[in-house]
Amino acid sequence: QVQLVESGGGTVQAGGSLRLSCAYSGKIFFINASGWYRQAPGKQRDVIAMISAGGSTDYEDSVKDRFILTRDNAKKTLYLQMNNLKPEDTAVYYCYVSDQVPLEGSREAWGQGTLVTVSS
Repeated sequence: QVQLVESGGGTVQAGGSLRLSCAYSGKIFFINASGWYRQAPGKQRDVIAMISAGGSTDYEDSVKDRFILTRDNAKKTLYLQMNNLKPEDTAVYYCYVSDQVPLEGSREAWGQGTLVTVSS
């Protein structure tokens, strides 16, 4: 079983920065992909940043050039550096990891979510 623990959320003024962390632990096999989703009030959960097994990243258009996703394999931690935050970035942010379990296939794990509030 995989456990994901997020931290770093909070309240910040527009134009400010926050860094989210996601520490993953447990029996983890080959990680296919990992990243972050977010869910704003009254909206569905959407992917905003992903990093592949090879380390390539992909971002949703609204956060491109403002958010930076990195992964520290030694520390088993994902980071999301969020710069120039806007009120529309207000949401609960969820960490996501997909790994490949031998003989079973892919498996997904989610963090508990961390709230980011951006005031204008």
